[in-house]
Amino acid sequence: MTCKTEEADNDVFEKLVAPQASPRKYEIIYFNLLTFSYGHLAALYGLYLAVTVAHWKTLLFHYIIFILASIGVTAGAHRLWTHRAYKAKMPLQIILMLMNTLAFQNTVIDWVKKHRLHHRYSDTDGDPHNATRGFFYSHVGWLLVKRHEEVKRREKLIDMSDIYENPVLLFQKKYAVPFIGTITFVLPTIIPMYFFGESLWTAWHLTILRYIINLNGTFLVNSAAHLFGNKPYEEHIKPAQNLFVSFAAFGEGFHNYHHVFPWDYRTAELGNNYLNLTTKFIDFFAWLGWAYDRKTIPDEVIRSRSKRTGDGTDSWGFSKTE
Repeated sequence: MTCKTEEADNDVFEKLVAPQASPRKYEIIYFNLLTFSYGHLAALYGLYLAVTVAHWKTLLFHYIIFILASIGVTAGAHRLWTHRAYKAKMPLQIILMLMNTLAFQNTVIDWVKKHRLHHRYSDTDGDPHNATRGFFYSHVGWLLVKRHEEVKRREKLIDMSDIYENPVLLFQKKYAVPFIGTITFVLPTIIPMYFFGESLWTAWHLTILRYIINLNGTFLVNSAAHLFGNKPYEEHIKPAQNLFVSFAAFGEGFHNYHHVFPWDYRTAELGNNYLNLTTKFIDFFAWLGWAYDRKTIPDEVIRSRSKRTGDGTDSWGFSKTE
């Protein structure tokens, strides 16, 4: 957060200091409760079908979609459009938008607004998934209740001008219902039926299984990576380095680093590429010339910040590079 941003906030609202969570009344959104409940129950049944009757080609098909959808979120909605950590030429933007659509975490425009808000007011009532309220709330509970009043008030301060000028993202938003519905659910159900001989029942539940796994992989960044792990860069914030989340979310679990240096396209010191498939993806397209202006943090700045404000841990052997 820049000084100008802090001054602008203080001119309009009182300052929120993390971790902070004031008493509140939870107003349940029953439609969301029903759809999430159905999705997770259907996913459990889909897991049973995956083990017992599904064709291996169908499972491979959904695994590929899982990877594409995950990177559509991490490399697209997160690193490119939220943090502007690198730039992408139009063909790559279209690819990332399509991959992101496979994940269906609302439109990219909605995703970016929430995530910019999350970084600006992390772990306070201005944060849509405030981890100060615990694991369940930050994981999925925030989607089952109406937004906190502070979120409603402060989201108006989020600058989205760059996003609303992007024709690729405006296309996704304009045709969200038929476009996302077709790419996320209809085609992944029909294709295994036509090519691999799956029944509608099996194909549908495997689609739901893959979708729910995708969702929870992203949700872990909001919950587990804000509650469990070490803090080698800033010990006085909740975001932490979490290896399991990094594996599940394609490199997004180096969260203590990411909240200290959110503009680094790697979201991790030294890239940590063995658990950071998203960085490899961006680097590949940089090699092709479709990704460029990748922002990184100088090693000496990383070391200095770690020594000054970190918790003293050195999970990645960073000191060995000195």
